Amino acid sequence: MPLNATLIPGDGIGPEVTDAAVKVLAATGVKIDWDVVRAGGEVIGVYGTPMPESVLGSIRKNRLALKGPITTPIAGGFASANVTLRKALDLYACVRPARSLPAVKARYENVDLIVVRENTEGIYSGIEHIVIPGVVESLKIITERASDRIARFAFALARSHGRKKVTAVHKANIMKLADGLFLECCRRVAREFPGIAYEEMIIDNCAMQLVLNPQRLDVMVMENFYGDVISDICAGLVGGTGLVPGANIGEDCAVFEAVHGSAPDIAGQGRANPIATILSGAAMLRHAGESAAADRVNEAVQRVLAQGKSLTPDLGGTASTVQLTEAVTRAMT
Repeated sequence: MPLNATLIPGDGIGPEVTDAAVKVLAATGVKIDWDVVRAGGEVIGVYGTPMPESVLGSIRKNRLALKGPITTPIAGGFASANVTLRKALDLYACVRPARSLPAVKARYENVDLIVVRENTEGIYSGIEHIVIPGVVESLKIITERASDRIARFAFALARSHGRKKVTAVHKANIMKLADGLFLECCRRVAREFPGIAYEEMIIDNCAMQLVLNPQRLDVMVMENFYGDVISDICAGLVGGTGLVPGANIGEDCAVFEAVHGSAPDIAGQGRANPIATILSGAAMLRHAGESAAADRVNEAVQRVLAQGKSLTPDLGGTASTVQLTEAVTRAMT
């Protein structure tokens, strides 16, 4: 029986990298019926929003989606389509693994980290207002429900993946109430998982430890804004955001996407690296129960990288998006 999934091509290089992922997933032999829907800058003039209700409806129906990057307006304008999507579908857990890949030039080797980011609140709740002209107040929302839920998700993920340690990343030394509540929830959940080590780390120290010795960390759980920053640091450790997949998971739906943005400066030039989106597609297959197919995609990507003959410019090669995609597809046959 085929999988039903929503496909959101997105902005900038989004259509190029999602097209690459669709071709690679098709080569696994898993039948996927895609419902292609449009979101992002191109639909604002039609719907008055970058995230139309029809997109949300498609994901609710299919419960599974692969999404290309969508540009977030800077300062004024529309609300972030990504935040809108996560909040509307209650995609509370953002999972961003960062693993060293063969033959990729990076500063570190043997990196294998997972960032678990609370996706629905924190400073990204978007609750802000002008107090008086020249003074803006932005509120950070932390709730016991969301903190307990993301902590439980992180420990369950660690256990299911055979991980040894969960680190709660925080700034409770300054935000004693907000981050203090987050830590209280993490500590309570940690006691339910005695086989997994638990530690706490202030976010600035965490950033330093990642640069000094990333191997000392394993699974990290944190609130929204911290997760956005730390996951990009982790991507930099393994060669950049073009190599790192991501997932946004809720009780009812899951949306898979690369960590990187829409890169409008190279859109349409055929230079975009599709690996992060391809690996996100593999994660989608695994989530849907197609683990063997997901393994084939991951192994094919590693073989192509190890060979070093079909790499895009960001990886030090001269291959186009299409050429790298074809190489990954061939590596699965």
